[in-house]
Amino acid sequence: TVILVLKLLLCKVELTALSFALGVTEGTVLEWLRRAAEKAEEINQHLLREVNVTQVQLDELWNFIARKHTTAAAPDGESPDESADGRQWVWVSFAPEFRLLLAAYVGPRTLRSALRLIQMTAAVVWGVPCFFSDGLSSYWPALIAVYHQIKEFARTGKRGRPRKPVLEPHPELVYAQLVKKKKRGRLHSLNERICWGAARLAALGHKVSTSLIERLNLTLRHALAPLTRKCWGFCKDRQQLRRRVVFFQAFYNFAR
Repeated sequence: TVILVLKLLLCKVELTALSFALGVTEGTVLEWLRRAAEKAEEINQHLLREVNVTQVQLDELWNFIARKHTTAAAPDGESPDESADGRQWVWVSFAPEFRLLLAAYVGPRTLRSALRLIQMTAAVVWGVPCFFSDGLSSYWPALIAVYHQIKEFARTGKRGRPRKPVLEPHPELVYAQLVKKKKRGRLHSLNERICWGAARLAALGHKVSTSLIERLNLTLRHALAPLTRKCWGFCKDRQQLRRRVVFFQAFYNFAR
């Protein structure tokens, strides 16, 4: 029964449907999910180490916890860092060369969440890969915070305080955005924006693309019931969604 429940959780079956069909309580299902997610996290940490990739695609999926808008929501409807409900996005990083889901994080659409995703990605990849994303502005400062070098300025001998050291992007860092423009809900144009590392990008010969991670987003929405649009299967607790995403990550990478 346990294996069957865990399989159905990966097949877009809602928690209430599982409880009704198999005759187990929702609390029991959530406890099995907790234990499975802990084991999945151990598997991810053991097997996802020093992955030698040359490019990483970044993206985030819209979702909400408990309610679509938290009481402390910003004017644009986005949840602040300290909020655990309302809009909570699923942040993912994907290695298209090996079809690996490198990292996944559930949090609001803020710089802190973007930074957390980059830190989780940097912990499992080897070296400095190329990063491609959509036009979200949070990725660039998050990348600089993780992949950087400190530039110090020599003293000039003049009066006054010396210039403080500054952070510069890592020399091997490559980051490009694929900016989408829509009109009346339809895609109108795609524009490439190379933020850093144009020379290295040309030398590697990579094409700026986020198509494979967009396909992964569809796979996620068809696998996890809380990510299904316009349904009653949304999560009321952010921790439960994080457990489902971690469990799916291990399944997608090593058992699918």
